[in-house]
Amino acid sequence: MSLYTDGLTQFLDVLPSTVRERLEKGESLESLVEVVLDYGRPAEARYRDRVERYPDLTVTEKDIDFVSKSIGEFGSDNRAGIERTLHRISAIRNRHGKIIGLTCRVGRALEGTIDMIDDIVRSGQSILLLGKPGVGKTTKLREVARVLADEVGKRVVIVDTSNEIAGDGDVPHPGIGSARRMQVRIAAEQHNVMIEAVENHMPEVIVIDEIGTEAEAAASRTIAERGVQLVGTAHGQTLENLMLNPTLADLIGGIQAVTLSDAEASRRGTQKTVLERKAPPTFDVVIELLDYDRLAVHHNVMKTVDMILRGVPPRPEIRVRTGAGQVEIVQAEQTAELPEPGFNKRFPAIARAERIPNGAPGPYSPTLTEPRRDEEVKDGSQPLIRIFPYGIARTRLERAIREKKTTAVVVNEISQADAVMAIRSTVQAKPRKLRDVAGRQLNTVVIKSNTFSQIAQALDDIVKQVKDGAAMEDEAIIEVQKAVDTVLQSGRPYELSPASATVRKVQHRMIEARRLASEGIGEEPNRRIRVLPVRL
Repeated sequence: MSLYTDGLTQFLDVLPSTVRERLEKGESLESLVEVVLDYGRPAEARYRDRVERYPDLTVTEKDIDFVSKSIGEFGSDNRAGIERTLHRISAIRNRHGKIIGLTCRVGRALEGTIDMIDDIVRSGQSILLLGKPGVGKTTKLREVARVLADEVGKRVVIVDTSNEIAGDGDVPHPGIGSARRMQVRIAAEQHNVMIEAVENHMPEVIVIDEIGTEAEAAASRTIAERGVQLVGTAHGQTLENLMLNPTLADLIGGIQAVTLSDAEASRRGTQKTVLERKAPPTFDVVIELLDYDRLAVHHNVMKTVDMILRGVPPRPEIRVRTGAGQVEIVQAEQTAELPEPGFNKRFPAIARAERIPNGAPGPYSPTLTEPRRDEEVKDGSQPLIRIFPYGIARTRLERAIREKKTTAVVVNEISQADAVMAIRSTVQAKPRKLRDVAGRQLNTVVIKSNTFSQIAQALDDIVKQVKDGAAMEDEAIIEVQKAVDTVLQSGRPYELSPASATVRKVQHRMIEARRLASEGIGEEPNRRIRVLPVRL
């Protein structure tokens, strides 16, 4: 991966001298992300792995004026740049329009940043990049434009609203190669420039950063329907974010409510109003940038959206860059084998699909490849945890599993589960239903609401419970061995410590193997086993 020598000195030149001197004394300029200057507050330098604040460097009005006069004019989006560089300066204004804060972001053009998705980029499919701010979306977008223009030989046009992709000034930065750049005079006109690019300049590829309005989403669909490859970024971290965003939902086909007849709703086993995709997605592939060296790929957006709407959680392909710089697929994409979905068509609810008498899936049941109950992760250190979501948003639970790299999977049937994650309101309404349906006591974590933060915390709690349970099971096995020896020597009964039903079954088998009798005593959760001095 090579770095263009493009203007870190120019970036430092526009900063107040006191801030510049402090940065130059440090040893991590190559990992500097941005400098924050807020009037009346200490200056702040944000690096890729940390934040440094300088309490002795309070930002003054003179400091902000110095930076403002050293750069180009701020546009309608309160952004400005340094000519022939990729650096961006964003302003914060007070109610009177005066600048009282500046975010000075370092722009870098890197070669090799798309090695993880190079095969997808060259496939000709339209690609949407999602990710939190600062994870490298624009950097990858710039490299995509260069690769498609210089190495693949396509006609590439970049619609550069804030001059982040190709830099400030009339001459674009060399980081985009031979791709052409169209600037946007006013941010609100971005969608018009997108259409103009297609109509006037005959591109084979359009590259666009930050699709954020309904008009821009509509323009994106128009471009895709004209046979032009579209590569862009959008606000949101996951595919589910787009589905929940009414402004941008059209990028993945749009969501509509459909009312079923009584007979159809009864046949499906669903409520009368269900959600369905309205149209084919604008983008063929969605890539979620989880961090700098880790991403999730949804290769078939159409199928993934249909799965989510039918309650089947997607498992995207996970790619990582190893310490040796190699790209490795650590999780293959797993999707349900659904009939090829069209739009505005009705399908029975997958989550409650009919089954034929012998137990085989019915005609619309998904065949989802899931690991066996005893399957372990690659290093063999942690067993797979099967979680049944009771009133929980499956897609958010799947996202939490991906982001936390937890060795877990979401299951559709409680009989397969090792643990349950449930909503409090559902549990309070039917407190005994979970145990009655499962036929056994399960580790259960209850949360108040379906927010991602609470689901992620509950996932941590489940993992801890399972680990603690495994440790308790080991202790229980050791205790059985000790109890059997004691009973054989003393000829007296011995009571074991309370344990779960699963552990008690193991204990019974171990005692029987030593040809001794045993009995269960007490009530849950204090039910336990008594080892009897009776020979079998």
